[in-house]
Amino acid sequence: MSERKIKKDIGIVGAGPGGLAAGMLLADEGFNVEIFEVKDRVGGRNSWFEEEGYRFDVGPTFFMMPFILREIFEKTGRDLDDYVELERLEPFYQIVYSDEKKLKTYYEPRKFKESIANINEGDVEGYNKFMNRNEKKMKYTLPVLQKPYSNLFDLINFDMLKLLTVLSPQRSLWDDLGLTFSDDRVKVGFTFQSKYLGMSPYNCPSMFSILPFIEYNWGIYHVMGGLNQLSQAMAKVFREEKGTIKLNTEVKEVIIEKGNAKGLKLDNTEIKEYDEVILNSDFAWSMKNLFSNKERRKYTNDKLDDMGYSCSTFMLYLGMDKEYNDLEHNNIFIAEDYQKNFLQIESKNELPKDPSFYVQNASVTDPSLAPEGHSVLYILVPVSNLKGEIDWTKEKEDFKNLVLDKLEQKIGEEEIRDHIVYEKVLTPEDWKDEFNVGYGATFNLAHNLTQMLYFRPHNKFEEFDNIWLVGGGTNPGSGLPTIYESGRITANLIKKKYGLDYTFRHNKEIEKLE
Repeated sequence: MSERKIKKDIGIVGAGPGGLAAGMLLADEGFNVEIFEVKDRVGGRNSWFEEEGYRFDVGPTFFMMPFILREIFEKTGRDLDDYVELERLEPFYQIVYSDEKKLKTYYEPRKFKESIANINEGDVEGYNKFMNRNEKKMKYTLPVLQKPYSNLFDLINFDMLKLLTVLSPQRSLWDDLGLTFSDDRVKVGFTFQSKYLGMSPYNCPSMFSILPFIEYNWGIYHVMGGLNQLSQAMAKVFREEKGTIKLNTEVKEVIIEKGNAKGLKLDNTEIKEYDEVILNSDFAWSMKNLFSNKERRKYTNDKLDDMGYSCSTFMLYLGMDKEYNDLEHNNIFIAEDYQKNFLQIESKNELPKDPSFYVQNASVTDPSLAPEGHSVLYILVPVSNLKGEIDWTKEKEDFKNLVLDKLEQKIGEEEIRDHIVYEKVLTPEDWKDEFNVGYGATFNLAHNLTQMLYFRPHNKFEEFDNIWLVGGGTNPGSGLPTIYESGRITANLIKKKYGLDYTFRHNKEIEKLE
């Protein structure tokens, strides 16, 4: 912990991963930091709930690129492993196709190649080609994603020039994988990760082939007790650094005077004054709810409506009175017409009759999540965000039953409803109303090339002085590792403002890449 006390006050809206990361790093430097969270617990979409002995993560369910959070903990003089227990998954997940064939993905290359051979032996060599191509791309991409982009000139730097040599902006992720693999089923195993960004692989930029590379190069992890333990650990460190978290406290408004944030108005009408304000709440929601439309010059309501957003998700959280040992920890069930499924979500804004969906069966790794002999099943179905016209009050029950029917078919389990002890459903409307997610877009702003880096809302928010952004709606984007990075970037910008040491380069893992 820094021994120097910075006589500056910082208020953070939202105790999600980005706000906690920024709060940890700034409190460690001696800033007086307060975080306000409307819920009764930290984490935001990385939170949890418990009912009848079952514990569920609300949002993300597995952990990638743990070295980023390790570096943040190390900056405060701590070891992440003293706070959480990580279990690397093997296999990461199984992908189940409509023809009932399965691709299991592994950290161990030999096992993964054997699994690819079971689908298409001719694509086995594609694994080596893919890893070699993307190792270089990853080495050039990571430094670019660790920087702020406050003006166009920030795009002109040596790291960006190197990255441009390996990018193919004219190609989609799906087309890019066609250079390496011939079988569409194998390609699915290297492109479905675009759903982490809420995008279709047919529209997602080819640069995001780094997502499967990240998994296969560094592995993916379960956090014992659920991924929510990461946010709880961060909150613990933040409090150890004398930071304050005020739960059950809603921020109603950011008080603006002459282009500066004067402070935050709370739900009890109290106004708290701060030198700097960090927004960790959802970007689109924040613009429309924490500022008047007249105060915003760039991100007006019309502008927000015109921006691109990720898909949403239909969620089923099930507490089951039996174990499902034939299911892997992570399972992805692929629609017969994979491309049509994405078109229905992204373009047609209609509910698919044959959806792709994800099922987490975490109890096979972590029995603490359910009573003995029971299981927790977490089911995620990508659906259109609320810019579409789906009436969820009418469709919710029928779509839930469709998903349960599909689950029964896929896992060969009849009468699955008879084993449900606890059930919770979240629709896009629920994401909007219960979690303040703009447009119900679970993964925030889309990640097309016109909404990345400089063209995404800036970490040093361009609308107002002394307001900063963290989270999926700013640079570098959504997904836990990048959200942690957004917190680190913003903390470094504030440290730079006050003359403290900072760096935007974190090279230990990059140096290991070829």
